[in-house]
Amino acid sequence: MSASLVLVVAMAENGVIGAAGAMPWHIPSDLKRFKALTVGKPVIMGRKTWEAIGRPLVDRDNIVVTRQAGFSPQGAIIAGDIDHALIMAQALAEGRGCREIAVIGGGEIYAQTIGKASRIAMTIVHGQIAGDTAFPEADPSLWQEVSREACPRGEKDSHATSFVVMERRGAAART
Repeated sequence: MSASLVLVVAMAENGVIGAAGAMPWHIPSDLKRFKALTVGKPVIMGRKTWEAIGRPLVDRDNIVVTRQAGFSPQGAIIAGDIDHALIMAQALAEGRGCREIAVIGGGEIYAQTIGKASRIAMTIVHGQIAGDTAFPEADPSLWQEVSREACPRGEKDSHATSFVVMERRGAAART
């Protein structure tokens, strides 16, 4: 049985996920949720996301998609394209006995995988935030909201959020 693909994303109400190579907000409470959603799983990210994080994510198989020749950071598995990343992630998920592969950004990687995903775990950052990278639009005819939880702004958080889970309508997509 193949692992399903979940997109894990934090985005502003206007769809922005990044600005100048970073997240344009500071929400420590959401980072805890991100960790809970991804730990123990293969995670797929683009090179810019890897560079923004700056290190391998602990207790996860870090797969970085890049076309940049010679890019080989310590603690990452390199894939030349999304198809190879998905093949590697499936093998790693099978080896770990886990049922999900997490896609964690950025914009290009989300755009290449939204059609293959069965679930989107999104944190909606309340506000219209300026940025240069956006999450692809989730077609409402293909996706349905299955849960929503309002999350008040924590003491150290720059914004209040809502945690929303969307599932693909009908048969689940597989990688």
